[in-house]
Amino acid sequence: MTEFVTLDEIRTAKERIAGVAVRTPLYRVERARLRMAKVAEPEFDLYIKAESEQPIGSFKLRGAYNMVSQLSPEALKRGVITYSSGNHAQGVSYAARALGTKAVIVMPSNAPEVKKAATRALGAEIVEVGPASSERKLKAEELVAQFGYAMIPPYDAREIIAGQATCGLEIVEQLPDVDLVVSPVSGGGLLSGIATAVKLAAGAGLARPDVKVWGAEPELAADAHESFYSKKLVEWPAEKTTRTICDGLRTQSLGVLNFEHVMRYVDGIVTVKEDEILAAMRVMLTTTKLVPEPSGAVTLAAALYHARELPSVKKVAVVLSGGNLEPSLRERLESEMMERVG
Repeated sequence: MTEFVTLDEIRTAKERIAGVAVRTPLYRVERARLRMAKVAEPEFDLYIKAESEQPIGSFKLRGAYNMVSQLSPEALKRGVITYSSGNHAQGVSYAARALGTKAVIVMPSNAPEVKKAATRALGAEIVEVGPASSERKLKAEELVAQFGYAMIPPYDAREIIAGQATCGLEIVEQLPDVDLVVSPVSGGGLLSGIATAVKLAAGAGLARPDVKVWGAEPELAADAHESFYSKKLVEWPAEKTTRTICDGLRTQSLGVLNFEHVMRYVDGIVTVKEDEILAAMRVMLTTTKLVPEPSGAVTLAAALYHARELPSVKKVAVVLSGGNLEPSLRERLESEMMERVG
């Protein structure tokens, strides 16, 4: 039987990452600004947890630093390695630099250039492979066997789950009466962590006892949705998951440990269409000062365009998981929004 991550582990992770990862703001989205952007007003108060304001522009620093900082001095001497499409790459690279060790990152060749450049800027060595998440995992394991690097998996480890869970703990501290938290889901590190933290906090009387946690996922990469509702861990082929614009959500399956936490603590998963993701990005760029990457905008897309599929509640917090947006896409979206509101 799985030993689930505990509230004490999450609290310890929170202390461990303090001063490295940021306690990010939870912003309320003003209804007047949504009306100005010609968006139908939701029936609930909407809040955005801005993980885009982390030093690396994404939540991934939480789990990466929590795990790397627990390695032995001997392991740190050998260096660390991970496999990532971009944001976890930066998290591990940042943590490695902070702790004075080498980082090697196996990345897909189709990862956004902005994420590759940011990873290199943090001093990491990049090894490129094909687009499949399974391919980069295998390459990383091969390099571990060859050089003795310490593996820092992107999601399937309790240290990673506990680190990402600190985001959920912050949400209930910032908004104790939140009714629903919506997190992006890919490999499941963030969703499993947030759900675990929120539900354990509720059990400890720190949040509403009936608080819900849902995942949001692209329709074109909906392996987590299928796994959740079939109650069986499934894997999608890379040629399917790579169709989505959400480069951070192209993982082919949930991690094993993540799936078990998701099945225990998550209340539902909703899928969103590609045009809804782009629309949500335009809304966020227009109505807030936040910059969303596609993977981070799936939660706002769920809240704005799939409210009927979600629980009927008064206060909803959506997690903006990252803001590492390609400049060309941002320029296009802002131009489109100017045309719409003009």
